This record gives sequence, C-alpha cells and structure tokens, in this order.
Amino acid sequence: MRRILLAAAILVAPLTLAAAPSATAQPVYIDHVQWAKWGDLSSLRVYPTAAGRQAARQGATIAQADQAWTEVLAASPDADIAGMREQFECHWQWAELAQPGKTSWNLEPWRPEVDATTMMASGCNPGGTEEPF
Repeated sequence: MRRILLAAAILVAPLTLAAAPSATAQPVYIDHVQWAKWGDLSSLRVYPTAAGRQAARQGATIAQADQAWTEVLAASPDADIAGMREQFECHWQWAELAQPGKTSWNLEPWRPEVDATTMMASGCNPGGTEEPF
C-alpha cells in the first residue's frame, strides 16, 4: 500500500507544477534603435513597435514610457545622455498625435536641455531644426 501512495504522490506533483500560472509577458514598445549622422551631428533613431505607438497615443502612460525608455537604453546604453530622456518623453507624448506613423522618433545629444514648455513649442527638437530623416 505504501508503494501505491508514494507512486500517486510522485505522479501528482509534476501535474500540480505544470498547472501553476505563468507570468504574463509585457508588450515590447521599441523595435530597434539606430545611430545616424546628419553632417557632423549624431541622431538616435528610435523605431517604436505598433504597441509602442498605440501606448503613446493613450493618456497617462508614464509606466509604459518608463518601460520604453528602458528598452531604448538596453539597445543603446550610450543614449543615457542629458536631455535625451526629455526628448524621448516629448516624442512619446506628442509624436503619434502630431505625426502619426512617423518612421522614427529622433533624439539628438547635441540639443540643449530645456523646460517642458520649450520642448513642446519646438516640436521636441529644441535648439535647431528637425533633421531631414
């Protein structure tokens, strides 16, 4: 009788573990990033996924913007430069509203750090015109 109970316990254990709930996957917001040159100036082209574009169109998506920025830095750690996060947040909040489907959101380390009002008034491109790509 002991052998039967022990065998039953062994058979039940793996089934219980297999039935445990799995963690849900978070959406990916950034497809990829790519550094480009515009004359002597550098630009980080950020290519959002469809989920990133959809999340950016929604209001109050601070947690999603934080996740997306984390994805940018995972792909390009050298993007962690003063002013780049602010440009990204401006694009996250306004790019899909102002220019839906724009190929990439471009961030430039040479742009000055400015307040939020100036950032918005400059179309997320303070200190100069938008690059031609």
